[in-house]
Amino acid sequence: MRADRLLSILLLLQMHARLTARTLAKRLEVSERTILRDMEALGTAGVPVVADRGAGGGWRLVDGYKTNVSGLTDHEVQALFATRPSRLLADLRLDKASDQALVKLLSVLPAVNRRGAELAWQRIHIDVSGWNRSRDPVPHLPLLQQALWSDRRVRITYDREGCTSERTLEPLGLVAKGATWYLVGRIDGDIRSYRVSRIRDAAILDEPFTRPPDFDLAAFWEKSAEMFRERLPRFNVVARVRAETMPLLRVMIRFGGIDAVEDDRVTMHFDTEEVARINLLGFGDAVEILSWG
Repeated sequence: MRADRLLSILLLLQMHARLTARTLAKRLEVSERTILRDMEALGTAGVPVVADRGAGGGWRLVDGYKTNVSGLTDHEVQALFATRPSRLLADLRLDKASDQALVKLLSVLPAVNRRGAELAWQRIHIDVSGWNRSRDPVPHLPLLQQALWSDRRVRITYDREGCTSERTLEPLGLVAKGATWYLVGRIDGDIRSYRVSRIRDAAILDEPFTRPPDFDLAAFWEKSAEMFRERLPRFNVVARVRAETMPLLRVMIRFGGIDAVEDDRVTMHFDTEEVARINLLGFGDAVEILSWG
């Protein structure tokens, strides 16, 4: 939704000449801090936004600048209309708003771009759920999102492996990993992630906090995910595999993966030795084990 919000800011500034961060935040239903981050993003992207201080001040576009929606390339337009994971938007209760925003954007696109947008909308659907994954209940997700927008602390009751505890934390972001939502929050100076479906209760506190100015949600998650992957158990296998067996082997591998293929020599890894046995030994002499463990 951020791309849509940035476009809305540009259109609002073009219509009203000058608006305060508070007015923009109210119009777009976000915090003033979010508006300031958006303005920084616009400036980094080359949009000439200026902040006038003092009475009657506010944000404005440099005189003569006009938002040129027709400047979008076909690939940029298709990216906007294709990246719409319906289930995740529905979890956030933003699915209808997303559809309405895209209809509005479609209506102002020039004909040369509209065709690409319609193709992406009609012919690409992103399903982030797995075949065997049941739907995680996330009834507290909208409340957590509200806390994020207002930079207020939340008190959650968290269930981990049957042990329930109460924690007060500062919400810094929401991350969807596949179809699973995680809350990233700061507690006692540490930044951690919590699976939203394990939150049994949540309440927004009347306690504002200052968000770390240098916190990058995407960078934190990537680093956290890499550390998680490094801690996973790993059982290595090298095998000679018949060419006609390779397609089936790629399909059958679960809880592991193929690292390298050199001619008929395949290097693989699995979570455990037991998983490796389940995946490989049923192939018989079509898979000759060269190295085990």
